[in-house]
Amino acid sequence: MFSDPATNLEQFHIDPGMTVADLGSGTGFYTFILSEKVGPGGKVYSVDVQKDLLNKLKTEAENRGLHNVEIIWGDLDELKGTTLRDFSVDRAVVVNTLFQLEKPESFVAEAKRILNPKSGKILVIDWTDSFGGIGPSPDVVIRPDVARTMFENAGFKFDRDIKVGDHHYGMIFRTS
Repeated sequence: MFSDPATNLEQFHIDPGMTVADLGSGTGFYTFILSEKVGPGGKVYSVDVQKDLLNKLKTEAENRGLHNVEIIWGDLDELKGTTLRDFSVDRAVVVNTLFQLEKPESFVAEAKRILNPKSGKILVIDWTDSFGGIGPSPDVVIRPDVARTMFENAGFKFDRDIKVGDHHYGMIFRTS
């Protein structure tokens, strides 16, 4: 089974009215579901470095009438690269992105900077292996133990593992 965004997000507590960041949003599979979960009183920041994907995502969000989605061109490899304010986000989601980062430790610091220090949480989903060409190349896969250590070293507290499919791992971390 491949990773299913709706099923994965059911395991991550998101309430109406929350502010959520989809970090490395790509074409918006998670953004659209997050938009529904936070509702009209909430906000979803969809952050990516690939402008062409963000343009497609923006058009699709407009076509769906999702007025709570804000598209942000940002560099996840840099501190303050999301351009979001300190402690401005209740939840963050990062899916199939860690292996693409040049400076994953900088990304983790950026996630920590934007999340609410008292109640913030981040859902991390990434590939467990290369799987003969359907995942990233083996030399860039960030194993779950390495990801966990990166987040814990940045001051995150491990909350729990979640089941996200046969080829991915899922972990939730909290800020306190």
